[in-house]
Amino acid sequence: MGRGRAKAKQTKVARELKYSSPATDFASLQRELSGSPSHSGGGLLSDEHDADESRSRWDDDYDDDWRR
Repeated sequence: MGRGRAKAKQTKVARELKYSSPATDFASLQRELSGSPSHSGGGLLSDEHDADESRSRWDDDYDDDWRR
């Protein structure tokens, strides 16, 4: 597929996303915004998840050794 066809497809998808009006679950949105716990768990990690873990492998202080 050439660049022109790819751009046309991206434009079509963007237009559909911009002008579509999907059904919104306002009850679920209200629960999420109010902070009340949901019955399904939602798959989100709690703040406790990272609290007691060792340093992140992306921690700058931890990875300074390789620069020396």
